[in-house]
Amino acid sequence: MFIKTTRSKNREYIKLVESYRDENKVTRHNVLYNFGRTDEIKNSESFINVVKKLCEIANVGIKKGAEEEYECSEAEMLNYGYLAYLKLWEDLGIGNCLRELQDKTKGTYSINDCTFLMAIQHLLSPKSKLATYGTQYKYMGLKVIELHQLYRVLEKLGKSKESIENELFNENYIKIGNKVDVVFYDVTTFAFESIESDELKNFGFSKDCKFKEVQVVMGLIIDSNGLPIGYELFPGNKFEGKTMMAALANIQKRFGINRVVIVADRGLNCKENLNLIKEAGYGYIVSSRIKGIKKEIKKEIFDEKGYVKNSEEFKYKIIEQKNIFKDEEGKRHELDENLIISYSEKRAKKDFRDRERLIEKAKKLLEQPSNIKSSNKRGGKKYLREQNSRSTFELDEKLIEKDSKFDGYYGIVTSEKEMSGTEIIEAYRGLWRIEESFRIMKSTLENIMLTLHLERENYENP
Repeated sequence: MFIKTTRSKNREYIKLVESYRDENKVTRHNVLYNFGRTDEIKNSESFINVVKKLCEIANVGIKKGAEEEYECSEAEMLNYGYLAYLKLWEDLGIGNCLRELQDKTKGTYSINDCTFLMAIQHLLSPKSKLATYGTQYKYMGLKVIELHQLYRVLEKLGKSKESIENELFNENYIKIGNKVDVVFYDVTTFAFESIESDELKNFGFSKDCKFKEVQVVMGLIIDSNGLPIGYELFPGNKFEGKTMMAALANIQKRFGINRVVIVADRGLNCKENLNLIKEAGYGYIVSSRIKGIKKEIKKEIFDEKGYVKNSEEFKYKIIEQKNIFKDEEGKRHELDENLIISYSEKRAKKDFRDRERLIEKAKKLLEQPSNIKSSNKRGGKKYLREQNSRSTFELDEKLIEKDSKFDGYYGIVTSEKEMSGTEIIEAYRGLWRIEESFRIMKSTLENIMLTLHLERENYENP
């Protein structure tokens, strides 16, 4: 064994290496441990204490005074908790899938090792590829990955996206006889610090209100257990409602899924979308706007008859309705649906608090009238009413009273008339899994997407 010094991007790294001969008697080096950057370990008191303790154990060179002790307890802790993720990684078949991909492609580095390192880094402490490379020594027992390998494996993963999804679907469903009957679909946007558009990056409605930057739209489909089935990327100017059918058509074609119930938020709830879902042979469970609903339906919502109480604080009612509309060509369509109305005391309190905050913002706007027209309609301006077109405003008391009647009420519209109200509500509650998936991705991918192009430029042009 010996200590090896390497350089990358004007930085020096220290590694513990063993020398061996392969079957052809050629001398090879195997990296046992990556200590990290020289400038960091030189000034690390904990590292120096470890070295001194090792010298003491080996009885070489370093003397210590009568009162001086070298404690290893201050040394930096290595991470081996990632082994829990490694077990899940293998149980889900990801490791085998990437090893099979390795056999089909050329390359001397491990696709599985590179991908697993990036995955656990995102899960435990999100970092860019450069930072992941520089801190990988903290994971005890993992093979050392070179920086260029992390970048190159991304290209391989991108080109093999569909084959990876197919293999994982085969591993987690077909082999064990499971079926996909309910999927959750939602979209999010990823912005770039750029104003240059292309066929994928474009300007559009941003979930993060970043309207001056180009973006891409991502649609993610997961099953009822929270496992992703597949994803699709769309141009940044693609309206989210129009992404769904394209994504589902691709997923159905590839995986042979016959019956799917789409669970989605109200952003996808328009009559045209629901009709497309119906005509494609799918079912849907979608959030419904109830404040602007027909008067006869509103009357049923506030009628206590027909409500089923699950607890003292929660109840629901099923209302049958016909959703009739004409498409752009004037053709008449009819959707036979159930509207599930639920009421929650907890939600009523939240709705009240949210409205009070908006009213306070509205009052502050009245104190500074010059800010009213430039303010967002979704903010306090919602509860302001212009008086006789004289550019003077007042609180809209009628709207406040109207909204207060709906405190605690929530609507879900569905084509699945065979499912009970409880089953529909539970299926919709499962939508949090996909929203949580997006929150995780947004926190880990956003900074990476903003810096990736800079890192790549630095790597290719040191």
